[in-house]
Amino acid sequence: MQKDPFVLRHLAELTPELWWLDEDPLEPAYQPALIGDVGADLCVVGAGYTGLWTALLAKERDPERHVVVIEQYETGAGASGRNGGFCSSSLTHGFRNGMRRFSSEMPIIERLGRENLDEIEKTIERYAIECDWERTGELQVAIAPWQFASMPEEARLRNEMGDHVEVLDRDQVRARIHSPLYEGALFDADGTAMVDPARLVWGLERACLALGVTIYENSKVDWLEDVDDAVRVHAPYGAVTAARVALATNVFPSLVRKARKYVVPVFDYEIVTEPLSDEQLASIGWSGREGVADAGNQFHYYRLTQDRCILWGGYDAIYNFRGKVQRNYEFNAETYATLASHFLKTFPQLAGIKFTHAWGGAIDTCTRFSPFWGSAHRGKVAYVLGFTGFGVASTRFGAATMLDLLDGLDTERTRLRMVQKKPLPFPPEPLRWIFIRFTQWSIKRADEREGKRNVWLRLLDAIGLGFDS
Repeated sequence: MQKDPFVLRHLAELTPELWWLDEDPLEPAYQPALIGDVGADLCVVGAGYTGLWTALLAKERDPERHVVVIEQYETGAGASGRNGGFCSSSLTHGFRNGMRRFSSEMPIIERLGRENLDEIEKTIERYAIECDWERTGELQVAIAPWQFASMPEEARLRNEMGDHVEVLDRDQVRARIHSPLYEGALFDADGTAMVDPARLVWGLERACLALGVTIYENSKVDWLEDVDDAVRVHAPYGAVTAARVALATNVFPSLVRKARKYVVPVFDYEIVTEPLSDEQLASIGWSGREGVADAGNQFHYYRLTQDRCILWGGYDAIYNFRGKVQRNYEFNAETYATLASHFLKTFPQLAGIKFTHAWGGAIDTCTRFSPFWGSAHRGKVAYVLGFTGFGVASTRFGAATMLDLLDGLDTERTRLRMVQKKPLPFPPEPLRWIFIRFTQWSIKRADEREGKRNVWLRLLDAIGLGFDS
């Protein structure tokens, strides 16, 4: 653990609580648990972003469709309510990752991603969702010369595909945000919005209820049963019998067992500062309020909140043996100290600031870092998984595509190889744990060696895994 007393003093008043939920008056009332048997045209399992977008889009497509959502805890209890609030147009966990895997489709994927982000903005306006939406754009900052070297070529390719990306040199990026670490940046002016993630999920819940969607909370689905031309979704105190079932279970074990080999849970962590004073804010600039992510393989993401706190997360992505997801893993003192140390190197002028909140949680990742789709029960059940922390916006695309599959539609989305092809599965334990940990060690080494990838990473590149985050 980081033992530097100077760093640890900044964590003295840290509270292990989710900052987004701190006394928020917009949090809606609980929905009842499922008691007894009900019928539906569509049953959605999971009430995070993916599930709520699925329900909302289903009702918008067909207002007469009877849609039921069933959630094991409460709406937004998982990654949807605790992420950093970066709503990005990327559907592939960044452009470079997409080019590595779907180069021939990237012009279409990039356009669909921009259209998807625009539709999210329109939905927020249409349903008057109060979620602090800000179309600030995002800076991808290089903190070492090797990270900047590939940025001009990436900008050229992205702009040819319709993005609006600008290369900033050292002086230009430091004029925007005053950090001694920055060597340059890519500025995507309109491809990312900042949002309050909890308020977004609550707003989607209210929109669903207003359209007639029925939501049941605290009702864990145990299993699916095939019944003629329908599927029965079994919970402890009742069941939903539906013609179609959409699984939006994210990091939790899929109800389609064959899908489990493609996903592992990794824990991501965030810390938040106290509100910045006028003097502190002036010392760092940041008048554009852009979202920021650094360009390393192990990267931080950070942003200003509405009340001028800085949310700082990322870097560590921790996989626990056998993929265990436990409540006690959501607090990690060692990671918080690492995050604070890196924060103070990025903004040394903020020395002495207090961190007030810290939390963590599991996100679902797959070997290509981007969502994948599948079906079961003779096409009556569909799922989408593997968002890897980029789900604030891409879950809407994932939901729309999942609905296309359930409705038997031939669309531009369903024709994508990205949709038709699954990622490579993870090996079984204990090989899985060894594979992930050694890969993470290699990634860390690559960052320390000016991006040079060792034999193991080059092998993964050659077989189509290409781990880079």
